[in-house]
Amino acid sequence: MTMQPIQTRLTQRLNLKTPIISAAMAIPGVEDIAYAVTKAGGFGFVGNAMDGSATIKERMQRLRAKLGVLPRDPLPMGFGLLGWLLDKSTDDDRVAAILEGRPTAIWLAFGEDIGKYIQKVHDYEAGREHKTLVFVIVNSVAEALKATNEWKVDALVVQGNEAGGHGGAGAPPMFDLVQAVLKAVPRNGPFVIAAGGISTGAQIAALLTMGVDGVTLGTRFLFTNECAMPEAKKHVLVEADLHATTRSLAFDEVNRTMGWPNACDGRAISNAIIKDEKQGLSLEERLKLFDEGTKKGEKDRLVIWAGVGAGLTNEIKPAADVLRELHQETVEHLRAASSLLA
Repeated sequence: MTMQPIQTRLTQRLNLKTPIISAAMAIPGVEDIAYAVTKAGGFGFVGNAMDGSATIKERMQRLRAKLGVLPRDPLPMGFGLLGWLLDKSTDDDRVAAILEGRPTAIWLAFGEDIGKYIQKVHDYEAGREHKTLVFVIVNSVAEALKATNEWKVDALVVQGNEAGGHGGAGAPPMFDLVQAVLKAVPRNGPFVIAAGGISTGAQIAALLTMGVDGVTLGTRFLFTNECAMPEAKKHVLVEADLHATTRSLAFDEVNRTMGWPNACDGRAISNAIIKDEKQGLSLEERLKLFDEGTKKGEKDRLVIWAGVGAGLTNEIKPAADVLRELHQETVEHLRAASSLLA
């Protein structure tokens, strides 16, 4: 199926057919998801989380080979890192490892001082022809203005509280935050990328008419063959409705993944983990129940990071098909919107 290109500042800059981006998730299969999205005409990000420089370099070489990109050419994908984890691995320069691989973009998020890593990118690339675009997550207008005026980033990933996984605990709903950021930053400033709860082409079309340059989806691509999370977790996702998720640090506490910056928590499928906390059980008691549930394979104590949009999807498909269907639905809604004018 031929895709009718959608033109935004982002698609023109990156030579994309669609403004749809797969998020820099740290999940099993994210490399395959990002590859499929990129091959299908979108832009794929790979989250690296705990991966060291050696693993990152191997991954970039592998993707470069699969895409048939020559060493001298930019790798048309993005790679993400978490600021608070970078702070814990100062002996392993993972930012430099990514930049050395000449990707199109780097995604930085969630750190007490993300600015120093953005400056590291600018310093590394001073004087070289290739320039890696810097994407940064923002959860407020104040963060967006700081990223624009002080950090000089290339793209603002404007993440609302509907987003799955981690984000600002006090972030406004995505549509409201996006509208506020669009009003606050110069139109010729950083690309504005909407994130959080986006699962349909209708939503994408609405955001494009608001003025965003692109959208990034994470949860939607969990419902793909490429996503390698356990089938038990996928089954829970398929059964989820719009009320299935909640934000809480309780998931990280039992999952032993604490360390996120202040005012940051995660959205996941609400289950016995939340019930245990609300019942006032101590962390020691909750850890014991979680560990026992893991050994027994209990579905009600799985940590499944997912956004509100999980409730709008109930089928597993190849990532390329998901991208093409979302794009086509977006095109149809954009056409329908134009017919409203007399």
